Amino acid sequence: MQLHPVSITGIGRYLPKKVITNDDIARLVDTSDEWIITRTGIRERRVVGSDETAVSMASAAAQDAMHFARIAPADIDLIIVATSLPDSLYPSTACEVQAEIGAANAAAFNVVAACSGLVYGISIARNFIMTGTYRTILLIGVDVHSRFLNWSDKSTCILFGDAAGALILERSPDGVNEILSVDIRSNGNKASELYIPLQGQACPFVAHNGRREQVVNMNGKEIYKFAVSSMPDSIKSALALAGLEVHNVDYLIPHQANIKIINSIAEKVGLAPEQVVTNLDRYGNTSTASIPVALMEELGKGAIKIPSIMAMCGFGAGLTWGTAIVKWRAVDRRKTAARKSPLRHGW
Repeated sequence: MQLHPVSITGIGRYLPKKVITNDDIARLVDTSDEWIITRTGIRERRVVGSDETAVSMASAAAQDAMHFARIAPADIDLIIVATSLPDSLYPSTACEVQAEIGAANAAAFNVVAACSGLVYGISIARNFIMTGTYRTILLIGVDVHSRFLNWSDKSTCILFGDAAGALILERSPDGVNEILSVDIRSNGNKASELYIPLQGQACPFVAHNGRREQVVNMNGKEIYKFAVSSMPDSIKSALALAGLEVHNVDYLIPHQANIKIINSIAEKVGLAPEQVVTNLDRYGNTSTASIPVALMEELGKGAIKIPSIMAMCGFGAGLTWGTAIVKWRAVDRRKTAARKSPLRHGW
């Protein structure tokens, strides 16, 4: 079987309008701006308002990515939404986005891998395109953590922000922005270290243990140890799959969890601080959206040298983690002539 190269041809994002500063949170819990910055690196975060949902944010990011790639909704074969915090348990966020953007030709489903979801989605989309099942895939990362936080728990409410990020992945014979390799992993034995229980009323004919509050429960020390011990090996494994070594990496674009975690991972891998892309000081931990949001900001500022090798990594509940290696050459189709619509299924 011939395997086709896969590239990222579009990137988009959406950030809610409402900004919550550390001083705002200090009015809710016993904390301070200095305490939060010192321990997390976060100064402020965005949260959804009454007119914003996971679907609306995901759809806006999708439109942004399609504009970047110069494709129409009809060009999309598949929509994958990486989310653990959707508006509804069903229908899937992916199906709702399909309707919102008018992608009538696309199949659609969600992926649940918490903050690693975008990297998991890259792996799934890449395999579909490599094997010829689909040609153009819309991948979205979106999570609305603000609705699932205990705002009196300063160990968790200070960390998270809401956002959406999107990528267009396509079969690309020219190798522009090619995904060279992906490494994904999990350890379900550690699932209890980070979880959100599901609310609901049990059947009255069945004994049960009662309801638990549907908010983030996290063992912060264990998550820190997990991330700094697991991620360096994943990054190196993904590089090996691509036939590369650490010295080939120009940028690390990590899931924006905590500045101490990010710095520890970079140090263990052997990357300099200037090679690490971060924006969590302004947005907090935006979960599955964090990688495309950070990448798009750096591209917009012209802070990414071209060409470059990027390691995109994520880690989170499950426990799950993974890394994608991308050779970025940053062709922005908004600056080029419109292309012809790609071939559809069965080519």
